[in-house]
Amino acid sequence: MATETPATKRPTGRNTAEHEQAAPESHGEPLSDPALADIGAALLQLRRAWVKPDLMKRIRAQAPAETGGRPLQLSNLMVVNAVAALTAGETPGTDEPPGEITVGAVAERLEIDPSTASRLVGHAIDAGLVSRRPSPVDARRANLGLTEPGLRVKQVADRFRRAYLDELMAGWTAHERTEFARLLTRFTDAAARAPGYADGIGRIFEEARAD
Repeated sequence: MATETPATKRPTGRNTAEHEQAAPESHGEPLSDPALADIGAALLQLRRAWVKPDLMKRIRAQAPAETGGRPLQLSNLMVVNAVAALTAGETPGTDEPPGEITVGAVAERLEIDPSTASRLVGHAIDAGLVSRRPSPVDARRANLGLTEPGLRVKQVADRFRRAYLDELMAGWTAHERTEFARLLTRFTDAAARAPGYADGIGRIFEEARAD
């Protein structure tokens, strides 16, 4: 049976092996801040929990059926969320003209290459969630928007996300929720400004081979 420990201590019980796998090895060198290992392990666990297949199944069960006969995919939801955010003007850093939502803007929003964005947008269009019409600025480009089914999928996903988070944090006080939101937002903002982890994957393997 696992026991709870402070953030700077190692967990005991059945979670110990998983924690050791997730935490970065120091090869005998002490970490400058042991809490960083716990944060890294928690983020890996969070990623696994957030992409559990049953989560998408529950969203599909509540989503509209107008998806071209195909089951709703996570990539569809990513595109829907990106187009909705761009429509709301949440990404002022894009190079597109005001009111212009292109595949390039979706690629920037999702931080993927344009060819991948084009394929994912195409799938969302085929599913009937995203519309494509000529750009009012450049007829050679497509201006994207959400269809009625796309809007309903966004509403269902938002409602599910709020209910899921409320369930996870049922025992938290209002102050704890507010403080967690503040710290998590601060953390994600810092990660967005300095996305060095993905760029460092190659270095990790290089140093591992060198050792």
